[in-house]
Amino acid sequence: MPSYEDDLSKFEEFDTQVLGISVDSIPSHEAWQKSLGGISYPLCSDFWPHGEVAQKYGVLRDEGMTERALFVIDKEGVVRFIDVHPIDQQPDNEEIFEVLRKL
Repeated sequence: MPSYEDDLSKFEEFDTQVLGISVDSIPSHEAWQKSLGGISYPLCSDFWPHGEVAQKYGVLRDEGMTERALFVIDKEGVVRFIDVHPIDQQPDNEEIFEVLRKL
């Protein structure tokens, strides 16, 4: 089974960047990363104005949390793929790689 680092390498092959975003604060992100032993991609804090980016992408919940969502955006800034899935599920990277192969 490929590791997460292997998947990050595949994203780089497609000239793409993995980025995490949530409405949590930077200190919350730092604590979460530390609890995982670190992560290998950047995190964006959409804390203030609270959820502004998430709202623009249509993934801000009424209670102020974000959906678990993935977006593939091409070099021209066009959203080519959106995947919104349950917060407790990990996205299927192979599905994203298939989208990237078609771009």
